[in-house]
Amino acid sequence: MAGTITEKILSEHIIEGEAKAGCEVALKIDNTLTQDATGTMAYLQFEAIGIDRVKTQFSVSFVDHNTLQTDFKNADDHRFLESIAKRYGLYFSKPGNGICHQVFLERFAIPGNTLIGSDSHTPTAGGIGCFAMGAGGLDVACAMAGAPFRIKYPKIVGIHLTGKLKPWVSAKDVILEVLRLVDVKGNVGKVFEYFGEGVRTLSVPDRATITNMGTETGCTTSIFPSDKITYNFLKAQGREKDFRPLEADHDAVYDEIIEINLSQIKPMVALPHSPGSVKRVREVGPIKVDQVAIGSCTNSSLRDLKTVAKILDNNTIADNLHVFISPGSRQVVEHLVEDGDYVKLVRAGVRIMENACGACIGMGCAPASGSVSVRTFNRNFEGRSGTKDAKVYLVSPETAAATAIKGVLTDPRDLGDYPSVTLPDKFIINDNMIVKPLSEEEAKKVEIVRGPNIRPLPSFDPISDTLEGNVLIKVGDNITTDHIMPAGAKILPLRSNIPEISKYVFEAVDPKFYEKARENNGGFIIGGENYGQGSSREHAALAPKYLGVKAVIVKSFARIHLANLINFGIVPLTFKNPSDYDSISEGDRLVVEIGDLKGACVLKNITKGNTIELEHTLSSLDAEVLKAGGKLPWIKKQFR
Repeated sequence: MAGTITEKILSEHIIEGEAKAGCEVALKIDNTLTQDATGTMAYLQFEAIGIDRVKTQFSVSFVDHNTLQTDFKNADDHRFLESIAKRYGLYFSKPGNGICHQVFLERFAIPGNTLIGSDSHTPTAGGIGCFAMGAGGLDVACAMAGAPFRIKYPKIVGIHLTGKLKPWVSAKDVILEVLRLVDVKGNVGKVFEYFGEGVRTLSVPDRATITNMGTETGCTTSIFPSDKITYNFLKAQGREKDFRPLEADHDAVYDEIIEINLSQIKPMVALPHSPGSVKRVREVGPIKVDQVAIGSCTNSSLRDLKTVAKILDNNTIADNLHVFISPGSRQVVEHLVEDGDYVKLVRAGVRIMENACGACIGMGCAPASGSVSVRTFNRNFEGRSGTKDAKVYLVSPETAAATAIKGVLTDPRDLGDYPSVTLPDKFIINDNMIVKPLSEEEAKKVEIVRGPNIRPLPSFDPISDTLEGNVLIKVGDNITTDHIMPAGAKILPLRSNIPEISKYVFEAVDPKFYEKARENNGGFIIGGENYGQGSSREHAALAPKYLGVKAVIVKSFARIHLANLINFGIVPLTFKNPSDYDSISEGDRLVVEIGDLKGACVLKNITKGNTIELEHTLSSLDAEVLKAGGKLPWIKKQFR
């Protein structure tokens, strides 16, 4: 049977459900990954399930977010994560080895496999032909225990690439063009699958950049073929045995097709404060820039940083700005050193940071107040940089380097000849900072190390048929998980300390939210379109649940956050008539009849004296999980 790449992979992994767009299917998960900002909670949840060893083909625990050690919290949690990995049979990537998505692409990703990770940018592995999805930590914990991962069977959008990128235009410009075309909402339940002759002109790091930032569209995942270029990359990593050819058939049928001619793409930039607010660089510049940041899981590959090094060679960064680079992995750094590119960056005046997520997640290098920061990162949400009033622009490594030289936002085509970069036939392979799983016998002897920051999981009770309370907050469209549960050096280290971390819920939107929630004994959140876009951090559901939030009622949800709400027993509902959003105010007293969550729900606004019809997209299993109080109490019953 003819099919797309997506259809071929899913057909091999569906263990329950119908392969029809919109129908729920249960997928066998081959691999999982976690990072430390979400991993601590995920492994506490895995422990609570009661499985003695991970059941996946393999799972990997990375430390790449909370590497800034200002007190004991991060260091203690790193010890906890390493001991957990040894006890339960996971690979463990030590702090300093690199960013999870870059290292996973280099050393672990397998074409045709299914992967879920407790990080929203897990689709990076789609650049190698892996069906990779971001998920909440609890979903990852369940997958490690051997449970399937449930999604709505996606609509498959074919993105037909023709032509070839011109000099000074790169993969980051491609995904920014995609975002210009589709924006950050309206893509839930879709997979973006790339095909066409233009695909052959893109390296695996190029493809990974595109699939990584495809997350910002809100789609389930993005994926490229596994072809000769994929084979050459895997061979260079010493992993040719992992190669599997995987391409769409010539007569494959897509639900929708988007045409993109690579030769027509120009250098692009996403404007503050949305990755979907995209224009051409020439339309925006020149604007004075105060900071340039290069790296993150989107643009920290060897290809990207060698390009930057060559552009900056024999140049000095402009006097009016500061530049820093976060390499994606130790492998990337070793190559930069060996090839002489590292010194080019240092001589130009670049600050080279640790091989970690760092600034992308608000861990260091926050811009000055009111300043302009040009970054190769994937998100420019308000305040995510650590500075609420900073203006963050997203660009390619080429544009970032040109801007660093000129001091203003610059179209890199103004620099002249484009430097040629080729990837090595054989990468430097040094896995001595990846701790391999112990044998089952050895693993059982490992004692898990718990520092004082590791707190026990809160328990949640079953949900009643009627929910009653006050509206605690009313927000607009495109509320991100950073709005709900901020990241950064102050908050992320709290991880499993839910009582403490809950004090920061909606801090940047309404500093009094915590007090309101406690005074009202919980209540409701009202929101607009695309509520919960951004990070997969389940703390954006777990902390509000701890504060007594009973339901979130919005115009539409982002996929991962919707799943996290279900997992932690917060009822996700949508307005049948979106205009009813306007009739509800903060402080209104609401009674919501949800019954068994098998049908429509009714909201009675006691304050206003009106009735509103609500809907949901819950499956019967979702309803069962919610009524049980969340996924953890439900899944524990399944493994008894």
